[in-house]
Amino acid sequence: MRYIGKKLAAMIITLLCISFLVYLAFDLIPGDAALAALGTDATPESLAALREQLGLNRPFLERYLEWLFHFVCGDFGTSYKYHMSVADMIVSKLPITVIMAIISFFIMVVISLPIGIYTAKHSGKKVDRILMALNQIIMSVPHFFMGILITFFFGLILKFFTPGGFVSYETDFWRFLAYIIFPCFAIALPKIAMSVKLLRSSCIEEAKKDYVRTAYSKGNNTNKVLYRHVLRNAMIPVITLWGMTLADMLVGSIVIEQVFNIPGIGRILLTSISYRDYPVVEAIIVLIAFVVIVTNFIVDVIYQLVDPRINV
Repeated sequence: MRYIGKKLAAMIITLLCISFLVYLAFDLIPGDAALAALGTDATPESLAALREQLGLNRPFLERYLEWLFHFVCGDFGTSYKYHMSVADMIVSKLPITVIMAIISFFIMVVISLPIGIYTAKHSGKKVDRILMALNQIIMSVPHFFMGILITFFFGLILKFFTPGGFVSYETDFWRFLAYIIFPCFAIALPKIAMSVKLLRSSCIEEAKKDYVRTAYSKGNNTNKVLYRHVLRNAMIPVITLWGMTLADMLVGSIVIEQVFNIPGIGRILLTSISYRDYPVVEAIIVLIAFVVIVTNFIVDVIYQLVDPRINV
């Protein structure tokens, strides 16, 4: 419980620091919502009036504490540009981003698990060396560039999908899935490479331990030792990586949405940044940070329950 308490306290402090730094960053950026709304031709009087209306003239700390209080209570404010609830804007686009993150995670698990086991079982052989070389290349490719490559080869050359031809899940769910499967692969492939590498190295390391030699001495063949003994222990760090990756895939989905013209949270975020719509930007960034940090917290707690030796 002491371990969990420390982690929980660190999580809350981290979230508070992130919220403060995000709010401070947008306060220091040149320009504001009033200037973005009225344009450079606006008179000083009209700018001052709008700033007063939006509360931009009040002291920074007063504005931050008020925003933080309302944010914790579930009130994310009102969009400067669209004049609607920020929470409603996020909720309307959140399903697309969440579905992409979940499908990407599923693709990663289904593909990385058998490949990781295969490369560990055939470590040092020609096929293993080829797969690991390819794995290293894929792991080094960022999400957005992977999305560009997939769009070019599968969209423009092979015509498997129409780039930019997004269909909402509310209109046609199956066409929606047929389109987002490609951006989901763009998100998942670098994570698959990471997972394969970790699973392979973890299995190889576990195979060197004494309990494996004991298992062989009892007459177990390679497959029984691998699947009943080695894999069980080798999966602990891999599952930890998967837990952290799930939150990271939410961020990856936001990036990839821009490449594939998907109207999710990412489009709202970029549009709001360009219009200095700070309530929307701050809410999305802090919520993303919240998901990432809480997910990592849950993974740490589960990991500690699995292995009580972890206490730092």
